[in-house]
Amino acid sequence: MEQQQQQPKKRGRPKGSTKSKEEKERDVAAKGGGGERMRSGGGGERKATAVDEKYTQWKDLVPILYDWLANHNLVWPSLSCRWGPLLEETNFKNRQRLYLSEQASYCLLFYSTDGSVPNTLVIANCEVVKRKVAAGDHIAHFNEESRSPFVKKYKTLIHPGEVNRIRELPQNKNIVATHTDCPEVLIWDIEAQPNRHAVLGAAESRPDLVLTGHQDNAEFALAMCPTEPFVLSGGKDKTVVLWSIHDHVSTLTTDASKGTGSAGSVIKPSDNSSIGPRGIFQGHDDTVEDVQFSPTSAQEFCSVGDDSCLILWDARTGSNPVVKVERAHNADVHCVDWNPHDENLILTGSADHSVCMFDRRKLTSGGMGLPIHKFEDHNADVGKKKEHGTRSLDSSTGLFFKHAGHRDKVVDFHWNASDPWTVVSVSDDSSSGGGTLQIWRMSDLLYRPEEEVLAELEQFKSH
Repeated sequence: MEQQQQQPKKRGRPKGSTKSKEEKERDVAAKGGGGERMRSGGGGERKATAVDEKYTQWKDLVPILYDWLANHNLVWPSLSCRWGPLLEETNFKNRQRLYLSEQASYCLLFYSTDGSVPNTLVIANCEVVKRKVAAGDHIAHFNEESRSPFVKKYKTLIHPGEVNRIRELPQNKNIVATHTDCPEVLIWDIEAQPNRHAVLGAAESRPDLVLTGHQDNAEFALAMCPTEPFVLSGGKDKTVVLWSIHDHVSTLTTDASKGTGSAGSVIKPSDNSSIGPRGIFQGHDDTVEDVQFSPTSAQEFCSVGDDSCLILWDARTGSNPVVKVERAHNADVHCVDWNPHDENLILTGSADHSVCMFDRRKLTSGGMGLPIHKFEDHNADVGKKKEHGTRSLDSSTGLFFKHAGHRDKVVDFHWNASDPWTVVSVSDDSSSGGGTLQIWRMSDLLYRPEEEVLAELEQFKSH
């Protein structure tokens, strides 16, 4: 199946390396115990950049700031990472599933233009060291060019297109959904899928289920419901689409050729079990960038998009918005999340470099978005004030930690529900053509009650 060369996404995409996958893997293996990753240009080694200097300062502080950190070099870039289910628990560490993507095809455009170089969905088993087990000197002296022994590949799927987004189904630990550059959502049964080798010309793995309903590419906005086996998606067709995984039972015996394949599809409906949506919701005026279910209701959800809007929906009341915040931000809104502990709080992140917290009981004022708090530390001086009507929003309040372990843009991260305060994050290292996966947990001295921390430190005062 031929892959069409895609235009760069609006969010941007790194430039690739001209080395083949095999050459790069040999380079990594040959370097073995090499030291710091070097960047060269014009036939010579570059001088350390400001980013490198900050990174060096950060690395010196790793034993103080972190309880545990694992650095895993990726030969190829990754657009997504995601924690899976807990597999085994022991006294000193847990074994847990980890999902990530390897984005290889665009790196070989100079060598191959027929789409024969596969993109992959990697299922790994990760050993998560428990709190206060790892020694400080151990976590600080990692080799940036090597792959962490804590991350081991379990299975590889040849994905039809690059993996832009991964989500796991809470009701079934073996089911994950992926978004790629096509209108459909792809559903995979991890245990049922055969392990594949990512070699040139390898045939693509076949999804176990294909969710149809979008009329244009749906690349990023994807969510799984925490209470029911429901899937939510948004796309370039400006719509939000809702499915139930259970609906596939009633369609398995139907003629799959009657399924509606959308323009630009990389999936042939006749080759797979496919189901249509339970609802298509219209209200956005531009691409839907992210969607999220309510933590307490399978029928309530929200979405954000490039129209700067935040919209709340209720499937029980029809396909029109319940509440539409016309100007949630001053630019495209790229992400949204719903607080699992307080169903009234919703977070949004935007291209205007800010994160806003909304209370859904009062979302707007005078037709404008009215966040109860605005975080701007991604691109503003700490302590800078923003006036919004009569409210003063302190952009620095709430910030108490910055993870500075990545030297290039962070493209995805995920908190670990089975091990609170443990995070997996992945970055695109454009200069080397690969990526960096890091698993980290900050020291609990940073977030525990002050009096409790001081009492513990008092025991080591003499040191």
